[in-house]
Amino acid sequence: MIHKTLWIVYIGSDDSCLVAMSDIYTHNLGYPRIGEQRELKKATEAYWHGKLSREELEATGQQLRSQNWAKQKAAGVDLIPCNDFSFYDQMLDFSCLIGNVPPRFGWQGGEVDLDVLFSMARGSRGEGQPCASGCSHQPAFACEMTKWFDTNYHYIVPEFRAETKFQLVGDKVFREYQEAVSLGYRVKPVLPGPVTYLSLGKVQDEQNPDFDRFVLLESLLELYEKILQRLAALGVEWVQIDEPIFSLDLSPVQRDALLTAWQRLSQSAPGLNILVTSYFGALQENLSLFLALPVQALHLDVVRGEADLDETLARFPAHKTLSLGVVDGRNIWKNDFSASLTLLQKAQAKLGAARLWVAPSCSLQHAPISLALEPKLDAELKSWMAFADQKLEEVVALSGLLRGTTPPLVLQDNQRAILSRRKSTRIHKPQVKDRVAAVQPEDSQRQSSFAQRRELQQAKLKLPEFPTTTIGSFPQTAEVRSMRAKWKKGEISTEAYEVYLQQEIQHCVAFQDEIGMDMPVHGEFERNDMVEYFGEQLEGFVFTQKGWVQSYGSRYVKPPIIYGDVSRPAAMTVRWSQYAQSLTKRPMKGMLTGPVTILQWSFVRDDQPRSETTRQIALAIRDEVLDLETAGIAAIQVDEPAIREGLPLRQRDWSAYLDWAVESFRLCASGVRDETQIHTHMCYSEFNDIIEAIAAMDADVITIETSRSNMELLEAFVGFKYPNEIGPGVYDIHSPRVPSVEEMVRLMRKAESVIPRSQLWVNPDCGLKTRGWEEVKSSLIHMVQAARQLRVAQPISA
Repeated sequence: MIHKTLWIVYIGSDDSCLVAMSDIYTHNLGYPRIGEQRELKKATEAYWHGKLSREELEATGQQLRSQNWAKQKAAGVDLIPCNDFSFYDQMLDFSCLIGNVPPRFGWQGGEVDLDVLFSMARGSRGEGQPCASGCSHQPAFACEMTKWFDTNYHYIVPEFRAETKFQLVGDKVFREYQEAVSLGYRVKPVLPGPVTYLSLGKVQDEQNPDFDRFVLLESLLELYEKILQRLAALGVEWVQIDEPIFSLDLSPVQRDALLTAWQRLSQSAPGLNILVTSYFGALQENLSLFLALPVQALHLDVVRGEADLDETLARFPAHKTLSLGVVDGRNIWKNDFSASLTLLQKAQAKLGAARLWVAPSCSLQHAPISLALEPKLDAELKSWMAFADQKLEEVVALSGLLRGTTPPLVLQDNQRAILSRRKSTRIHKPQVKDRVAAVQPEDSQRQSSFAQRRELQQAKLKLPEFPTTTIGSFPQTAEVRSMRAKWKKGEISTEAYEVYLQQEIQHCVAFQDEIGMDMPVHGEFERNDMVEYFGEQLEGFVFTQKGWVQSYGSRYVKPPIIYGDVSRPAAMTVRWSQYAQSLTKRPMKGMLTGPVTILQWSFVRDDQPRSETTRQIALAIRDEVLDLETAGIAAIQVDEPAIREGLPLRQRDWSAYLDWAVESFRLCASGVRDETQIHTHMCYSEFNDIIEAIAAMDADVITIETSRSNMELLEAFVGFKYPNEIGPGVYDIHSPRVPSVEEMVRLMRKAESVIPRSQLWVNPDCGLKTRGWEEVKSSLIHMVQAARQLRVAQPISA
C-alpha cells in the first residue's frame, strides 16, 4: 500500500512543533497521446506514406511519452500512468501483445510489429516487402472498429475463433514501464481487464459461428498471470487494470467470468498492488461484485456514478484503498470544488486520508490537452473550462484542499468562476426556449406514409434499381486544407477561396457524372469537420484552435463547445448545394449533420438536460432542411451516426433517451413535402439494440457501414423487416484497399438474399474525406460497375 507522510512545521513565538499528516494520494488514469501539435498524427501518416522511417516514428512516440510523463509530474500527480500511449488504439495494442492476430494478416509468430498492427487497423493492399513479423502482406480487410462505450473514441474489435491461442509475444507494456522509470517517473502500467477484453470482442469464425468466446477465459488468464508476474519482477508497485464493463448490464456469464478472473489474478503476483477501475457510469447492482474484488484498490467514477458513493462507503472493505474520480474526464467544464470537496470529505471521514485517492473520472484521452494552447478563446468562456492539463491541476488542488495545503484563495477563485457561468446572460436566450416550448407533436410527423412518399419520390427522382450514391464528403487533400488555412489566416481573399471551392465542386460533380453516379454530392470541400462546420454557424457554440481529441487512429476532431442556447442566424449549406445542382441534371443530395450527432460530438453544456439542447439544435437544422428544399434540392441527408453512441449504458434508461433522440431527428426532417427524399447515415455501431428506433426515425433511405462486418450488421434490419430503403456499405473507407467489382457484387448479392432489391442502394461505408483521390476514383468506378452488374443479374428472392 502507498502511504506518504507530510510534515508541517508550525513556528510560534515560544516554540515549534511537528505535526505528522497522512497524505491523500493523486493519480491519473490516462493522458492524451496525440501531442500538443498533433505530432502523433503527423508522424503516423508520414510513416504510412513512406516519408518517415520506423525508427523516426518510434522516436516520436518516445518523445511524446516523455513529454506526457513530465507534464503530469510537474502538475503534482503522485502516480502517473504508462502504457496508455498507443500508435493507434490500446485494445489493438493488447491484441498484439498477446498474439491475437487474425489469420488473414499472415502473421507468422514472434513479436507483432507496427506493420501488422496498422494492417489490422487499416487493412492491407497486399503490397510491399515482408514485415519484421514475417507477415506476407497479403490483401486483407481491416478488423472491425466500433465506439468505446458511449464515447466518440473508436477501438479495434478483438476477433476470436475456436482455434484462437493466446501467447505473450510483445513487450510494449514492460518496455514503456522501464522507459518511464529510467527517466525518473513513478508510474503504474495500464491494461484492459480480461473480462472487458473478451466482452468487447467478437467471434469471427465461419466454421464455428456460435463459438462461446468466454471459453477462452482460462487461456487468457494464463497470459495475464505471466504479464503481472513479469511486471512484479521489474519492480512495478501498482498496476491499473480497467474493467469498465462494470458500468454495463452484466450477463451471468460475465459475472462468473469476473469472479473467476479476479480470484485468480489477485494471487498471481504477490507484492504487486492492483487497482481495478470502472468508469463511464454507475455500478448499481454490480456494486457488490465490484467491492468484493480481492485487490488492493478500486476506482469509482463519481461524476457519472455519484449515486453509488454512499453504499460504497458504508460497505467498503477495511483493507482496500478507494480512488474517487471526481474530476470529469469527458467534458471541458471547470470542476466545482465545493461540490467535489463535499464528496471527498464524506469519503475521508469514513476511510481516513491514507485510504483515499483523488483522480479524474476516467482517462483524459477524451479531453483536449491544454487551455494554454488557446490564446484566442473568449476570456470569460475560457474561465469556465478545464482541459486535460487543467484537470490534473484540479485533482492536485482538491487533494491539497482536503489536506489544508492548498491556499483557500484557490477555492474562492474556483467558486467565482462557477458562479459567473451560472449567472451569465450569454447562456440563456428566451426566444430559443420559447420556440422549443411551442413545438407540437405534428411538427415531428411527415405528411404521408413512407409507401405514399416513395411513389412520389420515384416519379420525381427517376432512379434505377440499386441506385448509387456516396455518404457525402470527398477527399480533403493537402491542397484543400492548405487553401482553407490560408483563407482563415487572411492570406487569400474570401473571393479567391470561394472560386477555388467552386473549382473543386465542379471537378467532383463532373467525375460523378462521368462514371454514372445516380445521386451525386457536392463533396463538402468547404467543411473542416461534419460537426465543427455547422457549429461555427450556429449561435451558442464556441471553438478552439488546438482542442483536438482522438476519434480513431490518426483521425482527430476539434469538438465544438456548446455553452448556451442554440439557434441558426442564417442558411449554412444552401449556396454550395444549389451551385452543385446547377452543374448536373442528376438529383443532387444536400448534406447535413443531425442534431443528436452534433450534440454527441460536441462538449455539451451541463446546466440543462441534453434533450433540451438537442431539440434546440433540431429546430436549427429544420430551418436548413426547409431552405434546401426551397432551393430545389430533392434529396437531403441528415447524418445521425451518433444515435447508437448516445444510447445510455443501462438498458433501463434506453427508452427515455430514444424517445427524445428520435423525436429530435423527426423534428428536423419532417417539415418537407412528400416528394423530398430524406436520407440518414449511421456507421460503426451495433444496430440490433435500436432497430425499432431507427425505423421510427422514418427516413426514406438509410445508409450504413457493413463492409468490415461482411454484411453482418445488416442482420438487424433483416430480422426487423425494415420497411424503408437501405444502402449497406460495400467500400471500407478506413482502409487504403480498393475493393474489386466482384467483391462489391458479392456483398450486395448477400444483401439481396435477405432484403428485396427494390429497397437496396449501393454506397460506401462512410464519407471519403480521409482517402486519396486515386483510390477513391478506382473504388467508386468499381462501385458503379457493380451496381450495373446487379441490375442485369437474376433477382434473388429475399
